[in-house]
Amino acid sequence: MNIEIICPLYNAEKYILNLEKNIKKQKNVEIEKISYILTESTDKTEEILKSINADYKKITKEEFSHSTARENVAMKSKSDILVFITQDIEIRNEDWLEKLVEPIINGESAASYSRQVTKFNNIEKYTRECNYPEKSMIKSKESIEELGLKTFFFSDASSAIKTSVYTDLNGYDGKRLPINEDMYIAYKIIMSDYKIKYCADSVVWHSHKFTIREIYERYKLTGKFFKENNYLDKFGTTGSGANLAKYILKRIFQECNFKLLFRYPFDMGARYIGMKVGKK
Repeated sequence: MNIEIICPLYNAEKYILNLEKNIKKQKNVEIEKISYILTESTDKTEEILKSINADYKKITKEEFSHSTARENVAMKSKSDILVFITQDIEIRNEDWLEKLVEPIINGESAASYSRQVTKFNNIEKYTRECNYPEKSMIKSKESIEELGLKTFFFSDASSAIKTSVYTDLNGYDGKRLPINEDMYIAYKIIMSDYKIKYCADSVVWHSHKFTIREIYERYKLTGKFFKENNYLDKFGTTGSGANLAKYILKRIFQECNFKLLFRYPFDMGARYIGMKVGKK
């Protein structure tokens, strides 16, 4: 099966060359096209794209949303598999893509997503461990009883979807989603009796140092998403927020990473309050 990689860009000059180079190093896969969506930027991203003869579409800031930017390209794709990535992932392994698309090619699932790790020794390290464990799994409707809402956890920082499934499900339905577009499509995939595989052997590095304010704003947007898509409420969280908080605290003490103890209550508080404010 051939693959189209779709990647939104914004002020990406520090990422684009390494990203392009490491995509082209991938083994045992047929990459038909790498499609970039460039939101008008203030740096040299467009100059770099032109210098490497990249295939890109330019849009305005007003035109951008996380869903429609991807959807407008994906719905026109002629490839068998769509791979969605973000500009800030680091691809270090030459089998990242092969391992990601393998379950789609062999018919195990209609979609898949990668394991994410961070290079920073911060709270994100522990959230990544919790959300992206070392063991792969396949999720389906049968997973809902055990996992609840986490059945639909899916990340287009590095994900793949069979093109025919994506188009048959009408992508993101033309909605302008500022966040959680990946959960939106994952819900549609699962509830249409398809499966999603979490591929722990397909690894990307995805690292942030968010401020408390940035965390609050992200969770506020997430809260708004859940308010606007309140059909998700019936699946429950199976205590995932509390479990994450407990896991992070446990790992801080296990690794004696005590410098994070001061940040911990503010970080967790920003998530909780942001979510509550977004849902109002």
